[in-house]
Amino acid sequence: MFVTFEGVDGSGKTTQAGLLVEALRGEGRDVVATREPGGTQLGERIRELLLHGDAIAPWAEAALFAAARAQLVAEVIRPALRRGAVVLCDRYVDSSLAYQGIARGLGVDPVLELNLRATGDLLPDRTFLLLVDPEESRRRGGDTRDRIEREDDEFVRKVDRAYRELAELFPSRILAVDGSLDPTELAETIRGQLRDVS
Repeated sequence: MFVTFEGVDGSGKTTQAGLLVEALRGEGRDVVATREPGGTQLGERIRELLLHGDAIAPWAEAALFAAARAQLVAEVIRPALRRGAVVLCDRYVDSSLAYQGIARGLGVDPVLELNLRATGDLLPDRTFLLLVDPEESRRRGGDTRDRIEREDDEFVRKVDRAYRELAELFPSRILAVDGSLDPTELAETIRGQLRDVS
C-alpha cells in the first residue's frame, strides 16, 4: 500500500506521517517512510536547490520536483511496494498539483501529465490531506522558513484553496481531515480510515 500526506506547511502532515509509521511498525508491518523532495541522494540535492536556492521559474520548479520524484519512485517506492511493504510519503504528486499546477498557474492537467510520466503513472492508494486555517499554519511554522514557506500570505491561501479543489477532483483517493484536531485523536481517525482501504 502506498499512502501520502499532504497539506500546507504547518498543517501537521509530518507529525501524522510519523505517528502512522509508529503504529504500523508496532503491528509488525514492513513500513518504508520517506519525504519529498528528498528520500534519495539525488532528491536531497534537488531539495536543497528547491528550498534554499534563489528564485526559480514555475516550470523549472515543477520539473525539479518531478525529477526528484522520479528518482524516489525508481529507487525507493517501487522496490518497497514490490516486496509488499507499506510506503508512507510526506508529500507527493498532489503537492505539485497544488503548488505549481494551481497556485502558480501552470494548470493541473499539464503538471499531472509531467508527473505521471516521471513516476510511471504511480499514484497513491490513499492521500490524507490535512486541512488547517492558513493563518494557523503560519503560526505553527515558526520563524525558520525555506524559500517556499517565505511566500506571502496570499500564496498560502492559494495553496490551501488548491488542496481543497484537489480533494473535490479526486475524492476516491484524497481524504480531507481536520488538521486542527488533537494529534492523537487525528492519528486514530487516520488509522481507522486506512483500515477501510487495507
